[in-house]
Amino acid sequence: MRIVIDYRAALKSRSGVGEYTHQLVRALLKASLPRAEGPPNVTLFSSSSKDRLLDQPELPGAVVVDRRVPVSVLNYAWHRLEWPSVELLAGAVFDIAHSMHPLLMPARSAAQVVTIHDLNFLTHPERTTAEIKRDYPSLVGDHAHRADQIVVVSEFTAAEVQRLLNVPAEQISVCSPGAPPWPKRTMAPRDGYVLFFGTLELRKNVGTLLDAWEQLASMRTDLPTLLLAGKATEQAAGWLERIERPPLKGLVKHVGYVAPDERPGLYAGARLLVQPSFEEGFGLPVLEAMTVGVPVVAANAGALPEVGGDAVVLVPPTDARAMAAAIAQLLDDDALATVCVERGFVRASHYSWERTAETTLAAYDRALARRAKRRGAA
Repeated sequence: MRIVIDYRAALKSRSGVGEYTHQLVRALLKASLPRAEGPPNVTLFSSSSKDRLLDQPELPGAVVVDRRVPVSVLNYAWHRLEWPSVELLAGAVFDIAHSMHPLLMPARSAAQVVTIHDLNFLTHPERTTAEIKRDYPSLVGDHAHRADQIVVVSEFTAAEVQRLLNVPAEQISVCSPGAPPWPKRTMAPRDGYVLFFGTLELRKNVGTLLDAWEQLASMRTDLPTLLLAGKATEQAAGWLERIERPPLKGLVKHVGYVAPDERPGLYAGARLLVQPSFEEGFGLPVLEAMTVGVPVVAANAGALPEVGGDAVVLVPPTDARAMAAAIAQLLDDDALATVCVERGFVRASHYSWERTAETTLAAYDRALARRAKRRGAA
C-alpha cells in the first residue's frame, strides 16, 4: 500500500496535531501486520518556503518529498482550487492520500482520507484565526462527504462529525493516539509545580485557570508555581500580560514551547496537570500525564472525560471556583492523588501507537474499498 501523508503539521514543532502526525508515521513504519500487499510504503509530503523536511532518523524507511511552495500559497490552491494534485507535486503514484486536517489533499487517483481532530472551528469560529476561519467552516462539510474515509481521534469527535456534518458512521474510523513510552515516576515531587501544557490559544481556556489561581493565591501561602508550557499565540497576549502583574506576578511562569525530548522531564516535575480546555478532540497531555503518574484536573467537556475516565477530577470549564477547589483537593489529599495516579496507569495502558497503526491501516482498507465502489458505480 503506497501512502502519502501530509507531514507539514510536524515540520516545525510537534504540538498536538504535529505530535500525532509524527507518532502515527512512526507506528505505520513499524507495523508488522500480515498484509497481502506487504508492509505499507510511506511517503512524507512537506512544502514550505523556508522550513525544510530532511530525512528523519526516527522514521527510517520513509520517503521524503520536500517542496518549496509557501504554506499559505499551497493551502489556498489546495482548499480553493483543489490543485495541484499530490501526485503531481510528489512525482509519484499513491493508493492513499492522507490529510492530517479536515480538508482533502487533492489527488488524481489515490483514495482520500482526512483526519478530523475536532470541530471546534465550526461550533466556535471566534476561537480560530487566519485560514482556518477562512476555509474550514465553509468547506469541511463538502470535503467530509467526498472523503473516502474520515479518521477521528475519539468517540466524542466521531459523534460530532455525525451530528454536525451528517456523515454516516461507516465512513468514520476512530484512531486514538497512543501513550508515550515514558517510564512511570516513583514519587511526586513535594516542591513541584502545577502544569498546564498546550498551545496558548482561546479554546484552551487559560483565562479561567488564571482566575482559579488568583482565588487559590488569596486563600493559601503554600501555593506552588503554575507553569504554562506551550507556544503562545497572539490570542494569549492578555494572559501573558496578566501574569506579569499582581496578584499573579511571581506565581505563574510561561516557559514556551517544550521540545519532545524535554517533555518526560516536564511531566516528572509536576505535582499535577490542569487541562481546562473548552473542547478537546482528544487531550494528549492528559494521556501523557497519566502515563508518567501525574494526577489530573480536567474540564468535563469534549473528549477529556472519555480519555481520563475515573482517573481524573472533572470540573466545568467555566467555573473557576470549582477548578480552584479541585486543584486544592489534589494538592492536599495524598490519598486521592494516589488513587488518581493508579487509575491513570490503567487508563493509559489502553492506548498504544501500535493499535493506532492497526486502526489507521484498517481505515485505509475501507477507503480503498469505498473508492473502488464509487468508481464502479460511476
